[in-house]
Amino acid sequence: MNDPVLQVGAVTPRIAETPQMRATAERFETSFLSQMLKPMFEGLDTDGPFGGGEAEGTWRSFLIDAMAEQTVRAGGIGLADTVVAEMIRMQSEQTQELSR
Repeated sequence: MNDPVLQVGAVTPRIAETPQMRATAERFETSFLSQMLKPMFEGLDTDGPFGGGEAEGTWRSFLIDAMAEQTVRAGGIGLADTVVAEMIRMQSEQTQELSR
């Protein structure tokens, strides 16, 4: 039997990306990049003619966070896209399990 009503009921709804998913994924990517950038700055000396002294050491983590955030705004490294895709896949699986 080829009943269109039965076919519609068998189709699982497609889960779409939401702004909340994207924001969460971008925050995760920013945090990840910040952690990856920190070791690059650990060996830098803060004294000398162009060093910022104690203040530079104090504010360095804010600079690193800002660099990571700007990198994500400029397109990032693709981690946010992967995280969003995984969120959609997980929600789709959950929706399929609930519809069974």
